[in-house]
Amino acid sequence: MSIRRIVPNIGTDRMEESQKFYVELLGLQVAMDMGWIATLVSPSNPTAQISLVTGTPAGSTQITISIQVEDVDAVHAKATALRIPIIYPLTDEPFKVRRFAVTDPNGAVLNIMSHSK
Repeated sequence: MSIRRIVPNIGTDRMEESQKFYVELLGLQVAMDMGWIATLVSPSNPTAQISLVTGTPAGSTQITISIQVEDVDAVHAKATALRIPIIYPLTDEPFKVRRFAVTDPNGAVLNIMSHSK
């Protein structure tokens, strides 16, 4: 399995203030902002990222961490074979991401995803 990046997700009800904090303090840049989720990236290391999440999209759960993999279908099949409960079904999202979610033994919600082509 090829993992491309792992991104922590920070819940916020103050998106603009939170973005400003990470931009000004750490020099991160806004790579993507969809209103309910914004990803901030290091200009010197594009895989060093955090996402800020406000609320949750319909039918979703607050995500603790996002893990981008090369083949989300293969990881979904493995989770199913291991009988790991899927808490968000394998879905092609309108924002060009194919993803599903599971909960780890500690209650952390893992958003496992690949970018759609």
